[in-house]
Amino acid sequence: MNLEKALELISQKLNFWVSTVIKMLPNLLLASLILVVGIYLAKRVRDFARRKLEVHFHNRTLGDLVISLVYVVAIGIVIFTALRILNLDKTITTALAGAGIVGIALAFAFQDIAANFMSGIFLSFRRPFKIGEAIRIKDFEGFVEEIRLRDTTLKTYQGQLIIIPNREVFQNAIINFTRLGKRRADITGGVSKTADLRKVQQVALAALKEVPGVITDETHFLFENIGESTIDFKVLIWVSSGERMPYLQFYSDVIVHMTEAFRQNGIELPFPMRAIVSASRQP
Repeated sequence: MNLEKALELISQKLNFWVSTVIKMLPNLLLASLILVVGIYLAKRVRDFARRKLEVHFHNRTLGDLVISLVYVVAIGIVIFTALRILNLDKTITTALAGAGIVGIALAFAFQDIAANFMSGIFLSFRRPFKIGEAIRIKDFEGFVEEIRLRDTTLKTYQGQLIIIPNREVFQNAIINFTRLGKRRADITGGVSKTADLRKVQQVALAALKEVPGVITDETHFLFENIGESTIDFKVLIWVSSGERMPYLQFYSDVIVHMTEAFRQNGIELPFPMRAIVSASRQP
């Protein structure tokens, strides 16, 4: 007897569900059609926004953010329209309201992701570097390969890729070697105490003017110390390029030109010249 009642109850439930599905079938078909067409149109809107932003908006990171927001809003409108046709919009709204505690828990769990995301937005407004520029962040140095909302990718001079979370980028000092379009080489050395110092200075300045890429007006040759067996000098010289390889070549050319000029004019170099390793550790 109990089995017959159970089967009758199951039969009634199945009949109710079938009749409900049949009644909702037109709405289900319409909602499915809206989803398919809506997602297609949302993608078209996203592609249209990307084309327009690429022409009129040169900040790629913020552009990607705007495009993502446009796509999410479009998809949200499509989904809630489909739910409204199925009379499920109020049910979903109630469920979302009841998920507040879960949302708070997820916020704590993903706070690092949120921090990186917000840092990426702030960096997009500040724009302390661009793709292709040579920079240093903490102990990481290289060319900017990619800038995203959550992280920044550097390509080291040895060809290694380093992905740095944007929170680390935003909270630390950034050294940009490229932005100014010029860089300075600091070189020290020493000449014999018996050398004619005015002649040394004249010979050095004349030689430095011949270095390719030199900014002559910003070149300085200074004596800075009397050592035990030398008179020490310091050269402050700028190259009209912020790129790394032209800078390294310029550094080498400065040493070659000065050394050859001193030898041709009989100026003795008791000790080899050396480069100053400053706090910025310029490459």
